[in-house]
Amino acid sequence: MDLPLALVIVAALLATTVAVGLLWRRGQGRVRTVDSGDTVDPQVIEAGPLGDSATLVQFSTELCARCPGVHRMLAALADSRPGVRHLDVDLTHRPDLAQRFRVLQTPTILLVDATGMTRRRFGGPPARADVERELDNLIKESAHG
Repeated sequence: MDLPLALVIVAALLATTVAVGLLWRRGQGRVRTVDSGDTVDPQVIEAGPLGDSATLVQFSTELCARCPGVHRMLAALADSRPGVRHLDVDLTHRPDLAQRFRVLQTPTILLVDATGMTRRRFGGPPARADVERELDNLIKESAHG
């Protein structure tokens, strides 16, 4: 193989890798509306009761470097709002839950309503403002529904 061809191949691989990385990073922390009808049962996830208005269910693992910061942010957010709870589920020894809730990365956060219905999903560490906005929207929807 000659040198110019090898350089073109390396440049193409580098450009492809950068493009895939940028697309992946762009999706981190983004919120998705969930219409699947999935529900969260506190007994299944072995956590406390759901909040009266909403619950932030965080899926973490022992090796997740970003999970402790997200945990602090979500716990503070839930503590500042009446009727909102934060539940942290460690998936390290519960691959069954990771499969059931289709968790492909940690942290993954589900925003569920008072009945346990999953309404929003965050993949990766979300911005506090995004969580607050979605929480406000869910509470408004529940009040009008």
